[in-house]
Amino acid sequence: MKISILLNNILKKWSDEYHDGTRFGLKGKILHEEKSDFQKITICETDRYGKALLLNDCWMTAEYQEKQYHECLVHPALSSAEEIERILIIGGGDGGSARECLKYKEVKKVDLIEIDQKVIELSKIFLPKIGLGAWNDKRLNVEIENGINWVRNTKDNCYDVVIIDGSDPEGPAEGLFNKEFFRDCRRILKNNGVFAAQSESPESFHEIHIQTIKILREIFDYADPLYGNVPIYPSGWWSWTFAAVEKPRYKQPKLNRVQRITEECHIWSPSWQEGAFKAIPAFLNRELNQ
Repeated sequence: MKISILLNNILKKWSDEYHDGTRFGLKGKILHEEKSDFQKITICETDRYGKALLLNDCWMTAEYQEKQYHECLVHPALSSAEEIERILIIGGGDGGSARECLKYKEVKKVDLIEIDQKVIELSKIFLPKIGLGAWNDKRLNVEIENGINWVRNTKDNCYDVVIIDGSDPEGPAEGLFNKEFFRDCRRILKNNGVFAAQSESPESFHEIHIQTIKILREIFDYADPLYGNVPIYPSGWWSWTFAAVEKPRYKQPKLNRVQRITEECHIWSPSWQEGAFKAIPAFLNRELNQ
């Protein structure tokens, strides 16, 4: 018994994400590591948060942290769009966003567009608790393609909800944070729909965060950030931004739609969402309204 414990401790190491003079790490074992055609993919089994995924040495998700991210990205949009029959997810290869979307019985089809097939394959093998039954749900259509091209080639007014579940704006996700892409997202979104995107940390990626919201406010009639905590990400302070035309419908969940969903959620609820939209620190509010 003592030998097995010793060997287990020897195999464990710290996996770290380095960002701008800071380091964010978890201790555990590396289960798998390879380079795909697009990026370095690492799967760890961490002591604190279960199995976790890194892309190019940046934390993407972990079994016991992913709800802090996926629930906050998905439910403000799906709870408030007028209809939610057809959903688009750009990225999301771990399956967490698809899982949350498919909780709604009104959803008829989810198109998940992931550029790197290896992310999906390895997530199915090592992170099945994140995707759960989403991968086998007949409503989920997975396409291995560049999300920018998919959005560019999609006809107008096609989706009820558009979700951008991409990594940081570099490598495969670099083109997901610019005006041209966001204009195409508005074009393919129905007028009574909702756009949602992860919009980085207001502390660790401050400039990108502010620029993203301001660009979305130029393109859509309304756009607002929502803030929460994802401890494995740089600074632990993260954001998601929601946009819509005609009115900020993302602030008004349809309570009859989400009663069952709320009971299943770990973080999200209509009252949490209401408070999170109001909880904008003063310095960010000033910058966003300059």
